[in-house]
Amino acid sequence: MIRPLALTPLLALLICGCGHASTSHQHAAAPVQQARPAAQQPEQAAPVTPESETAQATAAQEKASDEDGGPPDRSDVSLEHLAALPADAQLPSGKWKPGVNYDPLVPAQPTNVAPGKVEVVEVFWFGCPHCRALEPFLLSWLKSKPGYIDFVRVPVMWGPVHRAHARLFYTLQALNRSDLFEKAFATIQDQHNPLAASSDDETLKLQQAWAKDNGISAEDFAKAANSFSVNSNLQRAEQLTQRYQVQGVPFVVIGGKYATDVGKAGSPANLISLIDDLAASERHH
Repeated sequence: MIRPLALTPLLALLICGCGHASTSHQHAAAPVQQARPAAQQPEQAAPVTPESETAQATAAQEKASDEDGGPPDRSDVSLEHLAALPADAQLPSGKWKPGVNYDPLVPAQPTNVAPGKVEVVEVFWFGCPHCRALEPFLLSWLKSKPGYIDFVRVPVMWGPVHRAHARLFYTLQALNRSDLFEKAFATIQDQHNPLAASSDDETLKLQQAWAKDNGISAEDFAKAANSFSVNSNLQRAEQLTQRYQVQGVPFVVIGGKYATDVGKAGSPANLISLIDDLAASERHH
């Protein structure tokens, strides 16, 4: 079931697009580390300014605070992780640089794709304006992406608000209503309707009312929201959020081996190009 959340902080969070509700995590497995040079500190989101596209891209990340159960500082990750990577595990130098444009994940994580396929995971949140800004680029890319790429969306699971929206995402997916994803973004961000409340029952009622307005019966929505498949997907999203130590969204993982985001790539368009290059490199290994 959805965990309780505080309604007043939630409304402030959604209106401002910054900060997160608090929660605690139980870490069932050791998380991966993103390989970085020893002297490089984790990047902090910078204010969006008109100075450059890169500066704006760096700011285009929704960050997890310590109260969200976010992962610890990774500044102790050593250069040895990068040095240990075989040459064929890195992209040709000069275009994309490991530790700058993308982080090799050590150790690499298993993926759920058929032989010859490469999994690309986007970790996102319906309440994140940066995720919504990336959405048009992803939708355009999905129309022409290579057939060997299996694209998977995973909702981030930092706190109670994120869990409520993750259940909404998986419920719509279970009902084959992925056409409502953009409407969920708009309802939460533009209309300031959080689609979450201070109790499980109130959250369900809010989401049922919204679903009914969009052609889904309250009964069908409730049945899907409490289904085994939705609960299983929520558990997997929780595990992935912890295992990949997701500190900001949107966050992209390619082949279970590389992690990147808009800030590292330099722009949304660059991110799409980087995803293609990393996926192509992974396919040939």
